[in-house]
Amino acid sequence: MYLAVSLAILVTMVLAVIRAVLGPTVYDRVIAFNMFCTKIVLMLSVIAFLMGRPDFLDLALAYAMINLVGLLAVLEFFQSRERSG
Repeated sequence: MYLAVSLAILVTMVLAVIRAVLGPTVYDRVIAFNMFCTKIVLMLSVIAFLMGRPDFLDLALAYAMINLVGLLAVLEFFQSRERSG
């Protein structure tokens, strides 16, 4: 069961990378990268459960917070770049 979940997460990670590479706009690429990072957090949570290591959940939460702050910074950068020129 957990192998199927892990494989499904990996497949969606590959699809996110494909979307990030082929995305027609910058925003599509940013959202695909955000989805990829969310899948990493999910994979860390599954690994934490399988290995019986709850400290991995702390890493997953920290990674999720860094992902959110980074996403907001990148979107603000692109928004200010569009306003200026």
